[in-house]
Amino acid sequence: MTNFVEELRWRGMLQDIMPGTEEKLNEGMTSGYIGFDPTADSLHVGHLTQIMTLIHFQRAGHKPYALVGGATGMVGDPSGKSDERNLQTEAMVEHNLAGMKKQLSKFLKFEDAGNGAVMVNNNDWFKDMNLFTFIRDVGKHITVNYMMAKDSVKRRLDGDSGLSFTEFCYQLIQGFDFYYLWKHHNCLIQMGGSDQWGNIVTGTELIRRKDAGTAFAITTQLIKKADGTKFGKTESGAVWLDPEKTSAYKFYQFWLNASDDDTKKWIRIFTLKTKEEIEALETEHDAAPHLRTLQKALAEDITVRTHSLEALETAIKTSEFLFGNGSLEFFNTLTETQVLEIFEGIPQFSISKEELSLGIDAATLLAEKSSVFPSKGEAKKLIQGGGVSVNKEKLKDAAEIISADHLLNNQFIIVQKGKKNYFLLIVK
Repeated sequence: MTNFVEELRWRGMLQDIMPGTEEKLNEGMTSGYIGFDPTADSLHVGHLTQIMTLIHFQRAGHKPYALVGGATGMVGDPSGKSDERNLQTEAMVEHNLAGMKKQLSKFLKFEDAGNGAVMVNNNDWFKDMNLFTFIRDVGKHITVNYMMAKDSVKRRLDGDSGLSFTEFCYQLIQGFDFYYLWKHHNCLIQMGGSDQWGNIVTGTELIRRKDAGTAFAITTQLIKKADGTKFGKTESGAVWLDPEKTSAYKFYQFWLNASDDDTKKWIRIFTLKTKEEIEALETEHDAAPHLRTLQKALAEDITVRTHSLEALETAIKTSEFLFGNGSLEFFNTLTETQVLEIFEGIPQFSISKEELSLGIDAATLLAEKSSVFPSKGEAKKLIQGGGVSVNKEKLKDAAEIISADHLLNNQFIIVQKGKKNYFLLIVK
């Protein structure tokens, strides 16, 4: 066994820890859990800190439980929220649970024996519990004064939107989750983000008051970007683990484009590299920052673990195609969906296939049939200066005829103006 708490500590992940927790863990294999609310049918990079916590927990020799909130997902946790979440139907929650289970299985070893991970659904113990049973067996043990003192409750009561009774009860519901897992699965530790500290402590208090038991708590730091913007968000929204929502290429680019300051923190949190390996990479990176050694190591590691080695190779080849000397042969292996994902946010123009089959001179194609240039004069000027490429080949003459022979995947033409300005012509 290794020291799990020390692992979190040197990686910069540890935030709060209840007294006696580290000592308990060092006694031998211990069961602990983290809860995930099924608010969508995919996890996103914001969940990765907790996924990594469970991975380290299992690697340290402990038994991880991943609780998916089939019941609580229909209520919503007020922690860290300024407004109440939209309630979900049972069918929506079930759909989301299926997607989450599939993703968690990529990161954790789910086995019956030893410290194999276990997935549980709190709907299994809440579905048959009625209100009177809950307020008798749970509510009587925790006072309203205790609940009102929680920061997550105070913030909402002081805010404009207030706090519904439904959300006010959430800490009791999560507290009972901990009690149930402690009672029936010997889960002695609950882990989570630092915004969950109040809910987790409510669970330990319920265990103490209801059964005179002892339980423990650990929270990890909430990840923030060095520039103050929210971690895991891009201009197009959240970065999902599901490739149908965020392609492996965009996922890879998210990590590759991280700042040096962020990467030095994230490579400790989101990879399994040792301290020595990371320090060696940092030395190499600092000697030649423009090579982005740290970013590449981080992006490659997390992309393989989240998707696959094959997905990483495609992401790297896509990057090389767009920003380096990638081949057209690679582009022709991509599906229409993959091409449109790569060029999302890049100017796109539709061209008639019938017109193109007759041939169109480059200047007319780029200035009249599309808006790559505002005028044929500007198109001719830049083409003559060697600043325009079609399908990675520099145009030599504005009168050069572009025809159906130039189509990639029988549908696309890629125009490059300068080194970084791309345009996609979609021929229909």
